Amino acid sequence: MIRSICAVFVAVASLAGCKKQEGPQVAFLLSTLQEERYQKDMKYFEAHAKELGIATVTLAADNDNAKQLSQVEDVLAQGAKVLVIQPTDSQAGASYVRLAHERGAKVVAYDRAIISGELDYYVSHDSYRVGVLQAEAALAATGGKGKYVLLAGQAGHSVAAEITRGYEQTLAPYVARGDVEIVMKQNHSAWSSEQALKTVEDALTRTGGHVDAILANNSGMARGAVQAVTAAGLNSGDKKVFIAGADADAANVNFVCQGKQTIEVLKDIQPLARTAADVAKSLVDGKEPKVSATVSLAGHAIPVAAVRVEVVTPDTIKPLLVDTGFLSASELPACANRLAAMR
Repeated sequence: MIRSICAVFVAVASLAGCKKQEGPQVAFLLSTLQEERYQKDMKYFEAHAKELGIATVTLAADNDNAKQLSQVEDVLAQGAKVLVIQPTDSQAGASYVRLAHERGAKVVAYDRAIISGELDYYVSHDSYRVGVLQAEAALAATGGKGKYVLLAGQAGHSVAAEITRGYEQTLAPYVARGDVEIVMKQNHSAWSSEQALKTVEDALTRTGGHVDAILANNSGMARGAVQAVTAAGLNSGDKKVFIAGADADAANVNFVCQGKQTIEVLKDIQPLARTAADVAKSLVDGKEPKVSATVSLAGHAIPVAAVRVEVVTPDTIKPLLVDTGFLSASELPACANRLAAMR
């Protein structure tokens, strides 16, 4: 299924019509554009790629493995030399690497690992650290005790696995002592907010409404948790359920200002996307990208760039989000008074 170049191009540097144009040098293949944050990944990647003078195409697979495989085949047929891929499934992504290498193309795993010892490069946030930061904040808020719910993303995704590993290793001593009980841990297909809502409802039913902390792998699932807790009447008064999310979607940051959610973890997207474009440019030019560390994947050391993460609280919204341009003040009406006080 080879699509016309005109139909698939999203951003192509120096493109003047479609007459005898070469295909994209770099393909940016996202698992989904359904989450708010991935619109930003696309915007920042495309903008920096244009600055670097590389021709790109961006496609999203709607969290569908078969669709992403088809997209990989399409862009390789068009002659792409570098594929920057956010895999729908980290294990399935190994086949993308094999296909690309057969065509003489390189593969950069983006945001989520591809479990392949042949992977050329990996650009990601420090996902394990996201889980650690959320768990540490939960322990501080609950006095190191209570009933916890862990909302994990889609099974098979390295980011979901790493964030959840951060939860479990941080909480392990407290669980071993019997101070913390994990009353529910559940994966959610497509990182679904609606499924997370149902999971939290089930946890509240199982515990008679006695849940102390909910840790969610992303903002969307945290929104489901907020909805469930609010509907149960547990988000008001002196004792509130600790809720953490990650990605810093605007809706969640407003929840933080309203006291409906406790924290978010910022996975700053602009440096992630720009770094991926820089790596792609180096590979297109036949140069070795800069390596900040390595990670073991399928028994091999893969070069990696790990982008830092930060905790978002009411006090850090302005410096971390607004001052940096990650979100505008107009997107955060619930935070208006606090932002005005910090001018």
